[in-house]
Amino acid sequence: MLDHCPGAANLRTPTLSIKKCPQCGEDVEIFSNDLRVTCSSCGFVVSNDITSCVQWCRYARECVGEEMYRKLVEKKEG
Repeated sequence: MLDHCPGAANLRTPTLSIKKCPQCGEDVEIFSNDLRVTCSSCGFVVSNDITSCVQWCRYARECVGEEMYRKLVEKKEG
């Protein structure tokens, strides 16, 4: 069951998206499992708006793994 959770698919198999840097407007590549990346043009730290089942699912730690679980829980608390 845990191997096929659709809510965590982008965390286990990351997808790439392009965001605009809010400071300089340059394109920034960010993967779906990245919490933040630094713009290569200006150095601004661009945050990813990760909202997933990890915040509420009781099986999240087992499903996405300890390291990813901790990253996402720290983001929520911090």
